[in-house]
Amino acid sequence: MKKITLCLVLFLSLIFLSFKKDKSSVTLKKVKVEAPFKMPAINVPDFSKCAKFSIVDFGAVKGDKDKTSKAINDAIAKANQVGGGTVVIPEGEWLTAKIHFKSNVNLHLEKGALLLFSENPKDYLPAVRSTWEGYECYNYSPLIYAYQCKNIAITGEGELKAKMDVWKIWFKRPKAHMESLKRLYYLASYNKPMEERQMVNDTANFRPQFIQFNRCENILMDGVTITNSPFWTIHPFLSKDVVLRNLKVYAHGHNNDGVDPEMSQNVLIENCVFDQGDDAIAIKSGSNQDAWRLNTPSKNIVMRNCTVKNGHQLVAIGSELSGGIENVFIDKCTVIDGAKLNHLLFIKTNERRGGYVKNIYMSNITSGKIDQGILGIETDVLYQWKDLVPTIERRLTPIKNVYLDNVKATNVKFVSKILGQKELPIENIFLKKVSADAVQGEHSIHENVLNFVNKN
Repeated sequence: MKKITLCLVLFLSLIFLSFKKDKSSVTLKKVKVEAPFKMPAINVPDFSKCAKFSIVDFGAVKGDKDKTSKAINDAIAKANQVGGGTVVIPEGEWLTAKIHFKSNVNLHLEKGALLLFSENPKDYLPAVRSTWEGYECYNYSPLIYAYQCKNIAITGEGELKAKMDVWKIWFKRPKAHMESLKRLYYLASYNKPMEERQMVNDTANFRPQFIQFNRCENILMDGVTITNSPFWTIHPFLSKDVVLRNLKVYAHGHNNDGVDPEMSQNVLIENCVFDQGDDAIAIKSGSNQDAWRLNTPSKNIVMRNCTVKNGHQLVAIGSELSGGIENVFIDKCTVIDGAKLNHLLFIKTNERRGGYVKNIYMSNITSGKIDQGILGIETDVLYQWKDLVPTIERRLTPIKNVYLDNVKATNVKFVSKILGQKELPIENIFLKKVSADAVQGEHSIHENVLNFVNKN
């Protein structure tokens, strides 16, 4: 009888310890977002009741990359272990290598704090499960990386900055780099396992993203400044419930998009300033066979009250869109006069992508001069891939239901340029009060479009 009682006590103790370990002090807040489609409330983490952990208490030393890196990651582990916490980066410049998140952690940069990320590629090894231009692979770790995490945040008035000494050399795409691109294309096209997709070698030079949330939920970024990036700057990949607000993003290198939501859902981007060498926002959903396998659309994405100082487009959709993109709303955004911009909205795909695009809304946008036009839709955009590799499986992209309302620019080459395909025309494009003070060429350039309506 005593033996049975002892076993029962031990069993109940294990249950209690397990419950205590899993219990989180992080609460969730719901952010309600109005949109022209049914938009679910977004869950974001609230760390106000959580403990704080200064990296100094874990051994961080200004100017000492190794000690600071270890201190940050040890503090993250501790915050996760106790069920939730805020890791505090105090004022001053802190040199670091990669940062890997765990669930229930807020990385908080105090005013005057600068996290300066090393330019040494070896600091981002071992390779992690990541992506390159829509294909999954093992690559250098993003500078800040979260994999399968819940309830995570980056907040505060401080700055995240990438040293660019090496990455800017890697902007070039020599033959060896292109050969690695070809290899990844074939590996993905024939659904080879991830273990074979090792893309770190002496010549591939696949630059990592600055911040990647990979298969994560309940993500908040609020207040921080981000300067420079090796590749895409903020990359939510296969993630849900993402709020990015009050950010200042400056990155003028190659492929330096501001935010790339990819196969991600329920995303709000608001009150941000973007100054980019590429697109301010580029909405993606993977490339070709890889995305058809994952079968996850980018969906329910709202961008509002943002300012763009430079970029290729205010919002780009594609060309990596093979998983499908739907329910996108861009509202009350401004492109400053003097910005370098190609389009306000540019939807791009090609014969390899498949997927779909539908229910895209843009309203209440003001812009200065645009090098190309307000709306561009093109179905034969392949960039460097055009002559690099053949089409393995041809799938066209249906595009329909695009609405622009109250959109104005000062000077453009065209208002709309829509180039569909004869076998799959683009459908249902509605422009209302969309205009420019001066149009240098044709107002509308259209091929293979069904049901285009322009009301001014």
